[in-house]
Amino acid sequence: MTTHMLNDLAVEIDGQGDALLCIHGLGGSSNTWTPLLPVLAGFKVIRPDLPGSGRSSLPAQALSIEGYVAAIESVLASLGAESVHVMAHSMGTIVAQHLAVRNPGKVKTLALFGPLVAPPEAARPNIAARAKLARGGAASMQEIADAIVQGATSRETREQQPAVVALVRESLMRQSPEGYAQSCEALAGAQPAEIERIAVPTLLVTGDQDGVAPPASVAAMAARIAGCRQVVLDGCGHWATCEKPQRCMQELEQFYALGR
Repeated sequence: MTTHMLNDLAVEIDGQGDALLCIHGLGGSSNTWTPLLPVLAGFKVIRPDLPGSGRSSLPAQALSIEGYVAAIESVLASLGAESVHVMAHSMGTIVAQHLAVRNPGKVKTLALFGPLVAPPEAARPNIAARAKLARGGAASMQEIADAIVQGATSRETREQQPAVVALVRESLMRQSPEGYAQSCEALAGAQPAEIERIAVPTLLVTGDQDGVAPPASVAAMAARIAGCRQVVLDGCGHWATCEKPQRCMQELEQFYALGR
């Protein structure tokens, strides 16, 4: 694995083949995708830490979905990537949808885990309140991490997969409090892309216990994208790539065999 600093973003680049861009979600990093790397061997896998997340610095301007898209576009331009497959998780799926709509000739496929068109209106105040809590520092980030583990992973994961619980918790606790707070504010203000304009093979994966992207909401999203396929994973919460990596890899193997 090779880490590059591109336009103030930490970007891991591995492998050879078609470019595959991986966009993590709120509280994630390039390691959101580490469990899936065995099935991605035929790609040039590009895994940035979004601005203000992981090892990437916080820019001077406030974080936003539009800013994330621009940062991704800048990374792809720096790498000379004329077209890419895109995988994304949670908040990153919103970024991916906007990227696809803005660059219809550049995005070849979309594989979206825990996908959202935008946060439900009822959830936006809670996300904004989490930003305020995060600014309380390390102790507050631990409180947030424990709440996310409890609310966004499945019962089976919490009872049977302590390493996954630790990974999710560590991912959140290692975020910069201000970077995480601004990421929350970016998500709270996110607006939907015109997903009916997406015309590439699209896979939507959610868990049967995903309270952030519940199956019914994902089904409504799938109905708006021509030729889209939805998969619901049993015993899985919102962190599907970590909770059910083998199932995710099986779905990706089939998807890319059809979509490349």
